[in-house]
Amino acid sequence: MEFHQSFPDQVLENVLENVLHFLSTRRDRNAASLVCRSWYRAEALTRSDLFIGNCYAVSPNRATSRFNRVRSITVKGKPRFADFDLMPLNWGAHFTPWVFALSKAYPWLEKIHLKRMSVTDDDLALVAESFAGFRELVLVCCEGFGTRGLAVVAAKCRVLRVLELVDSVVEVGDDEEVDWISCFQESQIHMESLVFDCVECPVNFGALERLVARSPCLKKLRLNCYVSIFQLHRLMLCAPQLTHLGTGSFSASEAVMIGNQEPDYASAFAACRSLVCLSGFREILADYLPAIYPVCANLTSLNLSYADINAEQLKSVIFYCHKLRTLWMLDSICDEGLQAVAATCKDLRELRVFPVNTREESEGPVSGVGLEAISQGCRKLESILFFCQGMTNAAVVAMSKNCPDLVVFRLCIIGRYRTDPVTHQPMDEGFGAIVMNCKKLTRLAVSGLLTDRAFEYIGRYGKLVRTLSVAFAGDSDRALKYVLEGCPNLQKLEIRDTPFGDEALHSGLHHYYNLRFLWMSSCKLTRQGCQEVARALPRLVLEVINSEENEADDIEILYMYRSLVGPRDDTPKVVTILH
Repeated sequence: MEFHQSFPDQVLENVLENVLHFLSTRRDRNAASLVCRSWYRAEALTRSDLFIGNCYAVSPNRATSRFNRVRSITVKGKPRFADFDLMPLNWGAHFTPWVFALSKAYPWLEKIHLKRMSVTDDDLALVAESFAGFRELVLVCCEGFGTRGLAVVAAKCRVLRVLELVDSVVEVGDDEEVDWISCFQESQIHMESLVFDCVECPVNFGALERLVARSPCLKKLRLNCYVSIFQLHRLMLCAPQLTHLGTGSFSASEAVMIGNQEPDYASAFAACRSLVCLSGFREILADYLPAIYPVCANLTSLNLSYADINAEQLKSVIFYCHKLRTLWMLDSICDEGLQAVAATCKDLRELRVFPVNTREESEGPVSGVGLEAISQGCRKLESILFFCQGMTNAAVVAMSKNCPDLVVFRLCIIGRYRTDPVTHQPMDEGFGAIVMNCKKLTRLAVSGLLTDRAFEYIGRYGKLVRTLSVAFAGDSDRALKYVLEGCPNLQKLEIRDTPFGDEALHSGLHHYYNLRFLWMSSCKLTRQGCQEVARALPRLVLEVINSEENEADDIEILYMYRSLVGPRDDTPKVVTILH
């Protein structure tokens, strides 16, 4: 009898492919692909979700030729400081070359997630026409498209499940506005998530109501400010199965009554028994807040970052929210509101406090008193973003001791070089305590008056820090040297308005290939110093961004990142790539 055996290498690769299917995280998959060539090939064949952290780090054709079984892709474009208007509007991050490559390589593609990308209506049209089974489109902080592109997606993506527009700029001209909601086909009954709270134009409410009514699987709905609370009531009656709701304006834009009486909004909320995430509250009328009381007990996430409410109004709501794990709000709630949160939300994991007024000379409504109260009451806290006009070292030290499980600590003191208002000392000891006591810390944002000593602490104890943001801090180049030599896991470094110069930049030559990117703006860099780094590290791309009227040797912005394909070819005039 004759036996036929497969080649051993082929057997190994078949087994390996089956094993690699169980690796779900990007980090594990990236590590597996580095073992050897056979693992590299097998990992590529089994990867269905592709993540591109920088659209210029690899070319679309190179990505699609290596990974040829992808069903879901995420692409990120501009760096985070673009959110603060620190980049020219026409900088780049165009989705066009990506969508052309994807349309040819992955006709079966189901999901596209984009962040800080420039997306045109034609790009959206190509998406709608190229992928027959397309199910999910998420655009976060994107720009360049309008209601015409959304209309094509709505009309042609017949099995679309998810359409989420988050903090994106949707262009609407006086004569270009398109009724995109009406373009969803009557056969579209599978919507699971519809988010359009950033769309700054009215929608066809009748069409929206019909779409919601015929979508029994709809779980997430976030409305824009043109949807009144009366209209929200009608939508909630159509979709009691919602788990995530963005309320729209949460005010009555029209005096619409049923008979002589307004609808029972509280009953509509009470009927949504599965609701766990609540947001919206744009143009809020506080008189309507009691309507949400029936759902507060089940909420795990509450976003009040658009609701300009005071401490008493917050307390009336937060009193019922014992299960909250995520809470976003404005600093209008003052320290008193933070104390109420600390007393109630014992299971809180993430807190964000945003400023109503960002002027440096204003007196801040939240302070170390509120922060310390949070640290004492919310000891399971893992992530905090806290804007304030002043902070004490004592409060930050208390947080480091009371909340040792912190993974993200972002303290943004509005104003330049602010000291501890009580001791008038730099904020070194507070941030030093955070990196010393919070052993799981991976993301840190520092501000206030900091000396080199604070950066020495970060370099010595911040061994897991992957993202570091620095503003208005540091004495000398030595500060950055401490960080670059002491933080082996650092991947993203954002620096603005510091005294760091060429010497500080050169101190990281040994580490820059491990970084995803370095951003430095309004520092003391020179063109010659940056040029020397470009020559020493040819596999990095160094972009110098200067305003058109500034042709001096000084560097306004340096953006440096890794790339497998070298410099891009779509730079605007204000961008120079150093070689």
